[in-house]
Amino acid sequence: MTISLKLLFEEIHQAKDENDLRSHLAPKIGEYFAAKRSGVFFFDRLLGDRKFQPILNLALSLEHNPVARYIAERHTPVHEELVTTHKSWKLICPRPDHWHVMAGPIVDRGQIVGSVGCTREKSMPAFNSQDLADLSAICLHLSAWTARSATLKPLQPPLSRDRLTPRELQIADLVASGRTNAEIGNELWITENSVKQALKRMFRKLKVSSRTEMVAQLFATELNFKSAKQSS
Repeated sequence: MTISLKLLFEEIHQAKDENDLRSHLAPKIGEYFAAKRSGVFFFDRLLGDRKFQPILNLALSLEHNPVARYIAERHTPVHEELVTTHKSWKLICPRPDHWHVMAGPIVDRGQIVGSVGCTREKSMPAFNSQDLADLSAICLHLSAWTARSATLKPLQPPLSRDRLTPRELQIADLVASGRTNAEIGNELWITENSVKQALKRMFRKLKVSSRTEMVAQLFATELNFKSAKQSS
């Protein structure tokens, strides 16, 4: 079966816990990006594990790791070519199976609480802008899953979608696909400012304050509700 973004989104929102994400989702993310290695990491879990400490000291070092610094400052996915030269990266991370690296943040309440990472060997092609766009969408859904898991909200019918107009639902679907306001405007033939104003109205209707919360309410609840109905 071909791995698609839609399938990955469904896997995320149907995951029961973090172990489920690591054991079932991470390999599928690796397959989607044709990565040598892939993983979903939650920092609070790893910090208590001594065997991961040396890796985390380097991987999370904002001083020594430009990829980690970029993610922390901008809350957006990045690959090594955007932030450093091949020569510098070889010194930072000499492992042959980490020649190409791409990572994105999992965000909860404004804080980076985890990350998604993929690596490729030197003989494999580098990650590109489309890979970053797709990883951005995956990170958005993972952040939504994290926000929902933290609040332990009960399953409810997806009534939130009924509050939005057809055009607003189009915008919501594009947001969930990782599109920027400018990209949404281009696709729907409206201005970037019109997208911004629409999102403000949508946030008020749904009583949320961020894209992550909106995706969590519109998509996570809907997928879990469907899953619960199917199993009943």
